[in-house]
Amino acid sequence: MLRHVTNRILGQALRVPATPNPAAVGGAGLPRMYHERVVDHYNHPRNVGSFEKNEEDVGTGLVGAPACGDVMKLQIKVDNGTGKIVDAVFKTFGCGSAIASSSVATEWVKGKQMEEVLNIKNTEIAKHLSLPPVKLHCSMLAEDAIKAAVKDYEAKRSKANGKH
Repeated sequence: MLRHVTNRILGQALRVPATPNPAAVGGAGLPRMYHERVVDHYNHPRNVGSFEKNEEDVGTGLVGAPACGDVMKLQIKVDNGTGKIVDAVFKTFGCGSAIASSSVATEWVKGKQMEEVLNIKNTEIAKHLSLPPVKLHCSMLAEDAIKAAVKDYEAKRSKANGKH
């Protein structure tokens, strides 16, 4: 009887729900289930890599969350003439939600003007990935990394133009 009940509970908890439920927790000690977009970006991350950080058209954002140990490096490559982000890459040390947030962020910044990407909010990333509340800091890291990369690029441009 106990085995039957345990198998039934675990079987239901491990089953992928028909409707996207970002944080389906079947009870104490059972695994958390993530939205399929998180799993997809974790299993098949987009734009993993790095650029030479000293190149004048590259902005690097390096951010971390000491509480959980996640570290995210997001880099943008900018067309100096138009101010458009032509490429973006990331390297993230952290959980699946942090990797997925980084991956989404690189997809969203490509092809946009730098002013536009500063309007990307962590809430949009979290909503897109259906992140559970306990993982919202991952989308915050992605937003901070975008802002840090833009700031780094702009600092390089100011230095190159003789403005300190």
